[in-house]
Amino acid sequence: MSAYTARAHTNIALLKYWGKADQNLIIPTTSSVSLTLNEFYTDTTVEFLDNLAADEIYLDGAFLTQTSTKKVQHLLDLVRQMAGLTNSARVTSYNHVPTSAGLASSASAFAALAGAASKAAGLSLSPIELSRLARQGSGSASRSIYGGFAIWERGYDDLSSYARSINEEVSWPIQLLTVIINDQPKKINSSNGMQNVVATDPFYQSWVAHANIQVNPMLEAIERHDLAAIGAIAEANALQMHAQNMMASPAFTYLTDESWQIISLVQNLRKEGLIAYVTMDAGPNVKIISKPSDTTIITEAIQASLPTATITAATPGPGLYITKGLKIND
Repeated sequence: MSAYTARAHTNIALLKYWGKADQNLIIPTTSSVSLTLNEFYTDTTVEFLDNLAADEIYLDGAFLTQTSTKKVQHLLDLVRQMAGLTNSARVTSYNHVPTSAGLASSASAFAALAGAASKAAGLSLSPIELSRLARQGSGSASRSIYGGFAIWERGYDDLSSYARSINEEVSWPIQLLTVIINDQPKKINSSNGMQNVVATDPFYQSWVAHANIQVNPMLEAIERHDLAAIGAIAEANALQMHAQNMMASPAFTYLTDESWQIISLVQNLRKEGLIAYVTMDAGPNVKIISKPSDTTIITEAIQASLPTATITAATPGPGLYITKGLKIND
């Protein structure tokens, strides 16, 4: 069978995914909206071979043991089941999502794996089918099937929980500045953090209800290219999500004093007339939604306030790309 290689880009959730209604199928409690980014991506090659005794998985040139790749093997098993295959697979993946970017690579990694594995197995899946498959590796990967803006519909089972495109080609000015405060691994991983919140936060269901109410206003803001409205909704959603962590038992937070320093700085810049809003995932790093033309003003203000911070910029990126062979020719 032929080898196929796929490239998927990472995405930033503007409306957050923070909690599962079904742990096994990775069905979320809320719908989420994202923007795929151009700068950061994963390339993955998959080949099903007759002479392999077991799956071989390589990440950035290093062989990974089976105990560290259970999610990868689960996704490969799903593909084999769909295609009626028994062959083991060789998976070779290269992440171009540096730790210093402050963005999780699981979204691009599992979107690329879903694309390459399904094609190598002889399947021709639609984007929605690919998003369902990628979801079972990492929930946010369902959104990285698409370029530009996408929505992951929460649904209630495997068929109804999938991502779809909102606007693949984003031709109006929007960018994401990532302020790296700490590039070390977080003490509480996202999965454990959200499970703790779902299980112990007495106000969690109120957050779920409000987060789902925020979906339509966000979609309307995207449709009319209203950067200020997009930013305002995203900032409120992110701060409300992080507030839930403080309501859990035991309470915890990903945000540091430096995180709040940047949040306050951005809010002050907004008072001065800039369109700039923050969003934060499960970690201390702060992302800023802004216009590309304001990059210099924002970065200079951050560097003056927090000289140790690293800043990266990204604009809207493309959706999943799959090609036959062992690599993508740029």
